[in-house]
Amino acid sequence: MAYLWILTAAVLWGCLGILGKSAQNAGISALEVAFWRAALGGMLYLIHSAIIRARLPQGRDLLVTALFGVLGVSVFYSSYQLAVRSGGASLASVLLYTAPALVALGSSVFFREKLGVKGGLLVGLTVLGVALISLGGGKGVLVTPVSIGWGLLSAATYALYYFYGKLYFNQYAIPALYAVALPIGALGLLPFVSFQHKSLEAWTSIGLMASASTYLAYLAYSAGLRRLAATKASVTASLEPVVAASLAALFFGEQFSSLAILGGLLVLGAVVLTSLSSEKPVESSS
Repeated sequence: MAYLWILTAAVLWGCLGILGKSAQNAGISALEVAFWRAALGGMLYLIHSAIIRARLPQGRDLLVTALFGVLGVSVFYSSYQLAVRSGGASLASVLLYTAPALVALGSSVFFREKLGVKGGLLVGLTVLGVALISLGGGKGVLVTPVSIGWGLLSAATYALYYFYGKLYFNQYAIPALYAVALPIGALGLLPFVSFQHKSLEAWTSIGLMASASTYLAYLAYSAGLRRLAATKASVTASLEPVVAASLAALFFGEQFSSLAILGGLLVLGAVVLTSLSSEKPVESSS
């Protein structure tokens, strides 16, 4: 049952790209899509936190959470949607999984953790994978400096979830943290959003992104994590870009070239190999 919860989360997160692309195809800008994901998802976490009477972060913890809301929500959500717009849903999802390599590099710089053989392998395979993706491209997959840049920026800000989680996930109920971070993230995006009239299709995509691929996905992942070792959960959740690429191929005709597929496999393979050999808990939250 634990694996089923994790797989459910992976599938829901894997839908982020096609839901974002669907909303953008309906005339909604990438930044507005990101805004509504944060605003509506934050509302659900606020309701959840009120029901369970969770303690919200205060003082210095509130300031750090606010900063995380700007970087980990405003920048992350928007850069991911911009990566979807400029390169495609499948490319954005695979590039997101360069985040573990960035975590390894960041840990060595900020936490003085030794990179070691495992970390070096992770970084090396990831860099090689991104290089092959850049050279390969594919049908409906636009590999440009812009799409790669947005994808790597989304990965860099996604990596912040590890560092923030390391500080606070054991101190507060996670819905309480997201109840603060997501609304702040939405406010951070507000000055840059030009709101458009939305069709039923657009609202449906946005609603599913906020409720299913943000709120419910985390609940499913956390339910599985309570019954499964974090490393195994992390490996299982790595199916997310596979789901995203499959759905992008089905609904939008996106297809990686053989070279790009090899690059994607190297990126995901690096994540799986290092996760299997790691004893540290790994939190995931696309």
